[in-house]
Amino acid sequence: MSERKYGNEYGFLTRAVHAGNDVDKDTGAIKRPITMANSYELPYDPAELNWSSAGKALYTRNGGSNQQYLQEKLCILESGEDCVALASGVSALSGVFFSLLKSGDHVVFSNVTYIAVYRLLNELLPSKYGIETTIVDTSDLEAVKAVVRPNTKLIHIETPANPTLKISDIEEIAKIAHNVGALLSVDNTFSSPYNQRPLELGADLCVESLTKYINGHGDAMGGAVIGSKALIDKIKSEAMINNGGVLSPFNAWMIMRGCVTLPLRMKQHNDSALKVARFLENLDAVRFVSYPGLESHPGHEIAKKQMKNGYSGVMAFGLKADHDTNNRFVSHLKVITSAVSLGHDESLIVFLGEDDERQYLYPEEFHGGFFRLSVGIEDSEDIIEDIRQALEKVSLWG
Repeated sequence: MSERKYGNEYGFLTRAVHAGNDVDKDTGAIKRPITMANSYELPYDPAELNWSSAGKALYTRNGGSNQQYLQEKLCILESGEDCVALASGVSALSGVFFSLLKSGDHVVFSNVTYIAVYRLLNELLPSKYGIETTIVDTSDLEAVKAVVRPNTKLIHIETPANPTLKISDIEEIAKIAHNVGALLSVDNTFSSPYNQRPLELGADLCVESLTKYINGHGDAMGGAVIGSKALIDKIKSEAMINNGGVLSPFNAWMIMRGCVTLPLRMKQHNDSALKVARFLENLDAVRFVSYPGLESHPGHEIAKKQMKNGYSGVMAFGLKADHDTNNRFVSHLKVITSAVSLGHDESLIVFLGEDDERQYLYPEEFHGGFFRLSVGIEDSEDIIEDIRQALEKVSLWG
């Protein structure tokens, strides 16, 4: 771990550059190198080691050096005590659930979540492990209070949520969870620590898909959980070492490299997305726009309270169009790419059709099919013009 610490006494940009980095003692290089090793030298008497320990680099599944450097950076950016970096965002999410829950426990989770969370909590954990789960609209605090039980061990939310951009009040839900002795985990992927830091708002665990904004370049996968040392030690032991969800040294190095420019990229994502959302909101061809930065968004005031630097780069919107016209619109885009994922340097769009199995959980305006748009770091004028010309080609402009 770095001998130079960069805590909250420094600004976020300074922490993004320096945290987790140090001069390499062997070469004098001012950037730490990729250590592509799966084993590390053992001490004189290895009989003293705990082979399932995450405290010392001895085998990369126990935590390699590049992973440790990245964990240090993320811990400082998220204001946590400790961090575990894993192979993907889903690995991080399942690591939380697998490590902290057991048969007979009860989980409350939001009715708008990433599809893997919906699968894990709505289907797999109840059927395979006897874990009880309840889906609830977490933007409604009274609804959350009404479903917690004596055996509730975890409340899990996303805010903003994928794909409808629902906003939930982290600080108030943390109080509800703690009043019944439960933990609150928050998937912060859509926001990133530049815009929102759930641990500072009372959450116990913050989950990030590093694949998205933190890496920022669409070329490496990873996930992370940040929280107290006691909780993270458990996830390291059970999800990383004994379940094998380890992050590769190369991906850890790539994400560490991408993370340095996070605040610069997020500022551009924030600024451009707000311009694009306002443009869309004023078009006759658009049925709705869901973006927390718009005053029309039902969660705007809560988002303004807990998202300190901006509202991130993802929005949802619907056109006054049939299924085929929606797809033809996408086919005419030139700057925006039709692809899944988000938080990349390039703008990405995906058409979510009328048959999504979770539509019954979404607001009515989403039921006719809609788009999820991740605004990249291109010139906002070029993104807006790209949308305009594609609408014109499907006769939806003017």
